[in-house]
Amino acid sequence: MASSRPDGRRPDELRPVRFILDYVDYPEGSVLVEWGRTRVLCNLTLQEGVPRWLAGSGQGWLTAEYALLPRSTHTRTPRENGLTGGRTQEIRRFIGRSLRAGLDLARLGERTLILDCDVLQADGGTRTAAVTGGYVALALALRRLAARGVVPPDLIRTPIAAVSVGVVQGEVRLDLCYEEDSQAEVDLNVVMTGDGRFVEVQGTAEGAPFSRNRLLQMLDLARRGIAALTAAQEEALR
Repeated sequence: MASSRPDGRRPDELRPVRFILDYVDYPEGSVLVEWGRTRVLCNLTLQEGVPRWLAGSGQGWLTAEYALLPRSTHTRTPRENGLTGGRTQEIRRFIGRSLRAGLDLARLGERTLILDCDVLQADGGTRTAAVTGGYVALALALRRLAARGVVPPDLIRTPIAAVSVGVVQGEVRLDLCYEEDSQAEVDLNVVMTGDGRFVEVQGTAEGAPFSRNRLLQMLDLARRGIAALTAAQEEALR
């Protein structure tokens, strides 16, 4: 039976995912994640100091930036100069929360890890690509910084990865591309640790409400997808 998905994938199949390490020379860690036709550049910087509300605590912090480049989408997206849109702010917080869950920030000292995620091309799943690629940039940077004695070793407690899952035409599908996402009846973004615990689940019914059994189907499919992504992250970091 022919697939009903736009790119011919099975319902439980991820798009091809590739991590290109050291895409930019200057950051402490740099990764371009290619996820199907979505491409996100993730650059990690270590900076002295923490936000004022953490000053004196001895604890470090991780924060994320996110931006769509003007022609990363089908029509030109204006640059957000000065005034950041609500969607951008929400995605920045999503990325930051996700990656902080995998870190031992108490041992970092009063320093800030800044992850810049710039979408070069968008075809659905940009926030999940930013989290998954951002983890690789973070792990790459911390490994190198620890080898130089700049930060303590083993600051990462667990890998972090994220994937989208949804219901399209009544079918539960993993890793929605833009065409699917734009017509999905249910849309979930799921973040998990390498050992299978949930960090965040964002879910919305775009039309009719969905059942508990449907939710469990989607979470199980997301878990399998994230297991494959975690294995891809580990392979890239070897």
